[in-house]
Amino acid sequence: MTITEFLFDPFLHSDAMKRALAASLAVAIAGAPLGVMLIIRRMALAGDVLTHTLLPGVAMAFLLAGQSPVVMILGGTLSGLIAVYLSMFVSRTTILHEDTSLATFYVLSLASGILLLSAGTNNADGEFAEELLHILFGNAMEIDQLTLLTIASISTGSIIVLALIYRLLVIESFDPVFLRSVGGRGAWVHLVFMTLVVLNLIAGATTIGTMMAIGLMTVPGAAARMWTQDLGVAIACAIGIATLSSVMGLLVGYHLTLPPGPTIIMIAGVLFVLSVLFGRQNGLIQRFRHPTHLDG
Repeated sequence: MTITEFLFDPFLHSDAMKRALAASLAVAIAGAPLGVMLIIRRMALAGDVLTHTLLPGVAMAFLLAGQSPVVMILGGTLSGLIAVYLSMFVSRTTILHEDTSLATFYVLSLASGILLLSAGTNNADGEFAEELLHILFGNAMEIDQLTLLTIASISTGSIIVLALIYRLLVIESFDPVFLRSVGGRGAWVHLVFMTLVVLNLIAGATTIGTMMAIGLMTVPGAAARMWTQDLGVAIACAIGIATLSSVMGLLVGYHLTLPPGPTIIMIAGVLFVLSVLFGRQNGLIQRFRHPTHLDG
């Protein structure tokens, strides 16, 4: 097999691979900038927690409407947004911090999702369990045209909204006190940002699964931060890493008959390790070659 056949034949001869590629690229391009902002705001773990809040909505949508990816996207979005808004409300009206309230709603969401899973398995003779595995770990090769259109719409809308709030979001991330002092409303900026995170998590859930959707956001973002401290360059670098991971993950998964979701994340993980080793911003090789000296 030649390099050309390895790179292009799967996309030329398989409609499923074409749809998987389009969906993966949409998720990568829209999600990577959000991942960089999550890292800047030290909320990467909070983003991971949010992935579990999608489960009850996805499960309920399946029980009500069957195997409809679009309906499950809507259900997951609704449950995720409810968890985000409730955690923000609790953190702003009580002494609890947002990470504490998010962790609480995460556990409640996970418990309710498992209960629905049990009910669905009993009622559908395991059909629900099989479908839920696709949601948890991705099902990129079975994306239909309507689901692809939904993912593309979420990604396009996210990019537009993020561009509109970008300056305020950067200020709120680095100096929220200054934003409040000049009349800015940091609360609504944070609300819009978290809404975008939830929407992109549910878009990524269809491609690489809810359990790993956050990976295509944060892993490229973390890798990009090892190469530059410039926020704009880091976002561009993260998009490039996420895009490369998506393309190579699909190709490797296709040729080796591996599930595409985990393969995409593992490719991103390899690029992250390389960035940690060779990154220009305090990478391990750079530190070894140019050790820090204390000034006398």
